[in-house]
Amino acid sequence: MPATSSRRSLLIKVGIPVLILAAIAGAFFAPALLKVEAPEVAIAQPSGQPAPAVSGSRAGLSGEDFSALAKRLMPSVVNIATRQTVARGDGLPAFGPNSPLNEFNDLLGRGQGGMRRQSSLGSGFIIDAEGFVVTNNHVIEGADEIDIILSDGSVLAAKLVGADEDVDLALLKVESRNPLTAVPWANSDAAEVGQWVVAIGNPFGLGGTVTAGIISARNRDISAGSYDDFIQTDAAINKGNSGGPLFNLRGEVVGINTAIISPGEAGGSVGVGFSVPANFAKVVVQQLRQYGETRRGTMGLSARSVDQSVAEAYGLSTPGGAIVTSVAKGGAAEAAGLKQGDLITALNNQQIKESRDLFRIMGVTQVGTQVSVRYLRNGKQGTATVKLSASSTATTNKPAERDVATELTNILGIKFKVIEDADRRRRGIPNSVRGVLVQSIETGSDALGKLPIGAVVTEVHFQPVSSPEQAIAAAEAAKKAGKPVLLQLWGEDEVSYVAVRAR
Repeated sequence: MPATSSRRSLLIKVGIPVLILAAIAGAFFAPALLKVEAPEVAIAQPSGQPAPAVSGSRAGLSGEDFSALAKRLMPSVVNIATRQTVARGDGLPAFGPNSPLNEFNDLLGRGQGGMRRQSSLGSGFIIDAEGFVVTNNHVIEGADEIDIILSDGSVLAAKLVGADEDVDLALLKVESRNPLTAVPWANSDAAEVGQWVVAIGNPFGLGGTVTAGIISARNRDISAGSYDDFIQTDAAINKGNSGGPLFNLRGEVVGINTAIISPGEAGGSVGVGFSVPANFAKVVVQQLRQYGETRRGTMGLSARSVDQSVAEAYGLSTPGGAIVTSVAKGGAAEAAGLKQGDLITALNNQQIKESRDLFRIMGVTQVGTQVSVRYLRNGKQGTATVKLSASSTATTNKPAERDVATELTNILGIKFKVIEDADRRRRGIPNSVRGVLVQSIETGSDALGKLPIGAVVTEVHFQPVSSPEQAIAAAEAAKKAGKPVLLQLWGEDEVSYVAVRAR
């Protein structure tokens, strides 16, 4: 038999049984194989399930995302940019205007009183179409100038109405030619753990950014102050989000993003952020709007929470209440008969579980209000009525008025000088360049931090200049037209531009 025929006969004898076995195995395993499915992808979106604490429809949501809600809310959220003048340097006197080291004055922080310009960024939101904006106090604290940047990119100068350092809130006011879109407050007491929330703000100066998460916890104490009662959320909050709103799915502000816990130096979000509850914040904001300061009352006492053993000593089965550790002489508590050692269990019919509950309630109660107090003394229950007095630490937060314009020698606060031959040799300025030198910048000038000492200004508001008088005259013309003063600066490779606000 030929070799080819032998191989064909062998393949038939071996192949047919193999095919039969394969068919039997396929029939046996096919049903199990057909049941194998791809794992479901976990999507952190509301999908078809309603938010636990939100009644009615999920207003603002479209399909399975937050896009419609974000689009509606973005015009009400603002970015905040501040500038302030701060001291720096070694305190040594400045190099003279004719010194070859004069150009190092700005670098070393010498001259101009050793001052420099410092900027910061944050977030805020519009609560009234008249132009009232809420943010954190630490965002604007110490600022000389505050700018509000709307979602369309327009910039509005803001004035500080009032601030509350204890609660870290501030109220600003802007004037706008175009209508502003305000957002309403939510009832934060109705917010529940697990409820969907959306944060919008200006993280790391990137501009309007939307993040989503849930309320992770309520009534958090992070040792930030006497009125700690934060909402905790896992919605991403980073540097620059401070002062921004935390929305529920109805587009109401349930909290004001204020703090984060972030291990390490980067300061990024790890999903643990904190917001001032809306119900507390809106009372503070209302007082800031009405008085320019908060007028919360005080009983004139100090108190601490109690542990299990102290509670048992007072006849309680579980810890609760606030034990009075001191009573201010001549204060409201002393006048009402409260004494050291009294265990306060209720204030205005609200149960006191720990000492911060006591101060939180007083924190939203105005001076002069009469509050009822229930307490335990020597195993017996007592009651008292206390008329809240003004806090001894209460001070106005309105900035002292000062006329910056009268402090400057000219409307720019810049001292210019004619470019001399010595300046050209020292700084390498070609003879063909015409302009003026920036000799010094005064504290209070908008140019501080924008212009380096020794800069060559060739044009002021589109007008070529070659003398200080021409430069100031052109600046005055820009101010009269209601525009910032645009300065053109000479450079070896290309010109640059800086806008300075005239005073």
